[in-house]
Amino acid sequence: QVQLVESGGGLVQAGGSLRLSCAASGGTFRTAAMGWFRQAPGKEREFVAAIEWNRRTYYADSVKGRFTISRDNAKNSMFLQMNSLKPEDTAVYYCAVRRAIGATIYQSDYDYWGQGTQVTVSS
Repeated sequence: QVQLVESGGGLVQAGGSLRLSCAASGGTFRTAAMGWFRQAPGKEREFVAAIEWNRRTYYADSVKGRFTISRDNAKNSMFLQMNSLKPEDTAVYYCAVRRAIGATIYQSDYDYWGQGTQVTVSS
């Protein structure tokens, strides 16, 4: 049974940094696409970033230049380094895995999801 567990969320002041981690278990993820999505209060869940097995990356325009996605295939892990955080980055952040090789920005394309980790950025 595939399990994804996020960690690293918390409360930070605007301009600060956080590093989210996602640990995957119960399957083989070496060639899977992995991504981060987020959902702010009262809003729909949205794409943040994704990474393919060859470390090709994709970012939402709103986080480009501030967030960096990475993965460690040997440890079945994925990370999101978030710098220059803004209050509008406040959301629950979800880790997702897609069995297919190619990453997409559409949450419906992802097969497995974590429970989420709260990120709160104060002004």
